[in-house]
Amino acid sequence: MEGTKVMDIPDYKFKPLYVFPLASANGYCKALFLFISLAFFAANSASAAELKVCKTCDFKTVSSAVKAAKPYDKILVQQGYYAENNIEIKKPLQLIGVGKPVIDAQNKKGIFQVETRNVTIKGFELRNVEVSYLRDFAAIKVYEGAHVTITDNHIKNAFFGIYLQRTDSCTVARNLIEGEARTETTSGNAIHLWYSDFIQISDNKTSGHRDGIYLEFAKRCTIKDNLSFKNIRYGLHFMFSDGNTYTHNTFKNNGAGVAVMYTRDIVMQHNTFEHNWGPAAYGLLLKDISRSTISNNRFIKNTAGIYMEGSSYLHIEKNTFQGNGWALRVLSSCSEDTFRLNNFMSNTFDVSTNASSTSNFFGHNYWDKYEGYDLNKDKIGDVPYRPVSLYSLVVERVPSSIMFLRSFIVDLMDRMEKVIPSFTPEMLKDDSPVLRKYAYDHV
Repeated sequence: MEGTKVMDIPDYKFKPLYVFPLASANGYCKALFLFISLAFFAANSASAAELKVCKTCDFKTVSSAVKAAKPYDKILVQQGYYAENNIEIKKPLQLIGVGKPVIDAQNKKGIFQVETRNVTIKGFELRNVEVSYLRDFAAIKVYEGAHVTITDNHIKNAFFGIYLQRTDSCTVARNLIEGEARTETTSGNAIHLWYSDFIQISDNKTSGHRDGIYLEFAKRCTIKDNLSFKNIRYGLHFMFSDGNTYTHNTFKNNGAGVAVMYTRDIVMQHNTFEHNWGPAAYGLLLKDISRSTISNNRFIKNTAGIYMEGSSYLHIEKNTFQGNGWALRVLSSCSEDTFRLNNFMSNTFDVSTNASSTSNFFGHNYWDKYEGYDLNKDKIGDVPYRPVSLYSLVVERVPSSIMFLRSFIVDLMDRMEKVIPSFTPEMLKDDSPVLRKYAYDHV
């Protein structure tokens, strides 16, 4: 998290101090309240009781143990099968599965409904949540909770897997969430956030849902080391969610990779977008996004690596675009975006646009189609590279013309345009193309 650095005071050997960038007195109060809450939780945990659930224990069901437990107790659910649903948790508790016990909702409502703070749900297999278009049933639903930890669970055939609504400072980690979605309208999302801030989502595997991970009005969240694949719509979908960080995730074989909409101040680094194919598919969709950084990512074999509409002030750098239909599709509504230090290799089209002019900047990229020379041996081409081909403009206006790809007339047309540019945007060029690809490992 970016911090505000407090300068060293002369004559004292203090180390630089970093504080959370909370912009108001409310922010500092929140941090103080968090500290007090954690101290209070630790004190109560020391005196917490342990309740066991099993077929021969005093508590035969999870719901009965939850009702009997006092705040901050630990409930140990032993290995076995439990046909239960709508387990309401309204006090701080730890629910720990021992040996991966199965809780089966039998398609009747959801399973865990959390409406409090300081709850842990760990180590369960949760099955068969009811499909409802009005209630949004989930295997684990947290409503107006905080400091809830959801880890190491296996969720199967749930309408929504994990659903956080108006929550704060929660952790969702190391969960395997497998759905059986067949259409967008009859399926929910694997991990769903709505009006939730400071959420940590890490090391999860999501598949078979509408969207693998979905965020709406979620701010200051960290999404890292997740695998989202074979989802019907998007591997990751977020809108109106500012100030989030996405690192080291993989989005592959989804209807489309990632959609970013109506958002600003985003950092997307070290992610992989691959094998997202389809008539309207892409690795990454950027719509009305601004002041964000997209760097050190891999875009491999997507219909379009990045599709951009209405974006501005983006830094897109140190990425690898390889084997895509279009590496970049940059519409005329994009402005003041910077593309530098990227690798473009084996793409059908490196850049496509519907604009006649541009205010975007391209510089120091590697283009495998570059045929210029380097007389002074500085490893930078002496003539600019124009990544927009005449044929890509034709395809942009007449999509059916893609059938003429790799024909002799197309090759001749593009070569004539390079010699005497007449139709491609004059200012869309890389004045300093590098001659060797960058050796990024993207780790």
